[in-house]
Amino acid sequence: MKITIIGAGSVSFCPATINDIILNDNICSGALTIALMDINETALEHSTEYCRKLCEFSKRTVEIISTTSLEKALEGADFVITAVEVDRNYYWSQDFHIPRKYGFRQIYGENGGPGGIFHALRNFLPMLKIAQAMMQVCPAALLLNYTNPEAKLVEMILRETSINIVGLCHGEQMGINQVAKLLGKPKDDLVTEVAGINHFGWFTKIEDKSGNDLYPLLKEKEREADWLADWDELALPRIMLRTYGLWSYPGANHVGEYFAWSDSFIASSSLQYFFDPAAENPWNNGKIPEFVYSLSGNPTNRKLTGKDSKISWDAFKFDGKEINKSGEYAIPIIEAIYFDNPVNIGAVNVKNTGFAKGLPVDMVVEVPALVDGSGIHPYSISGLPAAINAMIATQGTIHELIYQAYKEKSRNKLLQAILLDPTISSYNNAVALINEMCEKQSSLLPELHW
Repeated sequence: MKITIIGAGSVSFCPATINDIILNDNICSGALTIALMDINETALEHSTEYCRKLCEFSKRTVEIISTTSLEKALEGADFVITAVEVDRNYYWSQDFHIPRKYGFRQIYGENGGPGGIFHALRNFLPMLKIAQAMMQVCPAALLLNYTNPEAKLVEMILRETSINIVGLCHGEQMGINQVAKLLGKPKDDLVTEVAGINHFGWFTKIEDKSGNDLYPLLKEKEREADWLADWDELALPRIMLRTYGLWSYPGANHVGEYFAWSDSFIASSSLQYFFDPAAENPWNNGKIPEFVYSLSGNPTNRKLTGKDSKISWDAFKFDGKEINKSGEYAIPIIEAIYFDNPVNIGAVNVKNTGFAKGLPVDMVVEVPALVDGSGIHPYSISGLPAAINAMIATQGTIHELIYQAYKEKSRNKLLQAILLDPTISSYNNAVALINEMCEKQSSLLPELHW
């Protein structure tokens, strides 16, 4: 077996993936090659050394290929795992700030809102390059993608190539942890079903192992809970439960990207890449401020002497004591397919060919699936309430317009997508936003003209 990791410098997904590979007895039982590829040589060196140390510690015999060549990394690959970003914080900080500058109520900038749209357009080109290279070098390989915006990218790759791709995210597991904590039950005692799109998912079923519906108890426990408990992450899902009757996941800042009234329920948005515009110009001097995800963990509780915000490679440090499974889905899926060991996966991002009732056909949705030697088989899931379907359908149309903007090199189609976004309130400012973002991110964006 050969597993290729593209974006091997990712401090989030590469160490987790390597851990899961090394801990998997089936995968390590035969001849195994791990190919690590990144365009950042320093990051690649850190991930390669980490992989070597884990193999030595666990006494696994693994061939390790470390390369900056995409084609070399893909040669003979059975499975390709992607987690890629180009100058993430530099451009992501623009995704967060510039839409807000024009008065748009975007609380985050990763998957939804105008920031998410530009994030998708930037990441589409490197992801398309990988998929096109796979078509030439390893066309039968499965592409397991962690790169965001998940739904938008997977949908565009499916439209442009014949590569078999699935999008993966641990957001559903974050939601299960939240629900279990509210219910006061071990998460392993819960039986759940989800539907939606990535970072805007909904639990259509929460039961115990005897099949008893736990939603009535969840609603009771939510009303009893302290309103300020983990407020910055849970206040919005709690309001969604009260309003729509279902628990949304993975948390406030992600779910809230998809509509305009969420800004009342997340306080940390003003801390995200905070800088003083009178004294700093991060996109000119390249000194990008620290990113704050949320108020969880009290990120401002620190000494006034300042903090070094340089890149940390701590994720690739191994103390030689213990390796832990990550809980991510890529390696369980690989094991299930390669060895025909069926496994249920809580959430995969795949094209909706009718199993997600009420959601637009052919848009990429997030649903549970059975995985076995013949592939990934999404379950037909219960329908969502009409209001939720309408919100998701709007995103499906935005996905379509983004793709048309790319194909037609059209800023006008991009304008249509942005004007459809629920956070947008001004035509003139939407045009100005497009022009500024296209100027600032021109080196990574597809060609787009009025």
